[in-house]
Amino acid sequence: MTRVGELTFAVPQVRNGGFYSSALEKGTRTEQALNIALAEMYVQGVSTRKVTDILVKLLGPQVSISSTQVSRAAEQLDAGLAAWRERPLDETPYLFLDARYERVREAGRLVDCALLVAVGMTTDGRRRVLGASVALSEAEVHWRDFLDRVSNGSKLIQRND
Repeated sequence: MTRVGELTFAVPQVRNGGFYSSALEKGTRTEQALNIALAEMYVQGVSTRKVTDILVKLLGPQVSISSTQVSRAAEQLDAGLAAWRERPLDETPYLFLDARYERVREAGRLVDCALLVAVGMTTDGRRRVLGASVALSEAEVHWRDFLDRVSNGSKLIQRND
């Protein structure tokens, strides 16, 4: 399934094993990138009809993407996020906490919100993002709530109001 509809490939057979073109893999990655972009627009609140209109303007009138495909791409994003939230954290001897401020649209106006981030260093020296949360500020109450959620393994990405 591609952005221009369903395509069927006739893959030739060869005597010494199978044949699989690297071009097919490239197309798959491109379609995955398109699905991620679709899901991102959906998450940002762009209606499925507007997503289709945007893609027609960007990629041309031959684009054939339905609102069902947009919803399916959003479901894939939800599944990936759920798997990330529920992954085992393993041993993390070092913890780094940081925040950065981003402008967020809230009730029709832009406000500065803190993006709280916890990064852990594993025993083999690799960094892992343990959690992220959007809060109104870096006040102790927001950090405490965020750290409680990270340590309990519950929803690691969410908005605090």
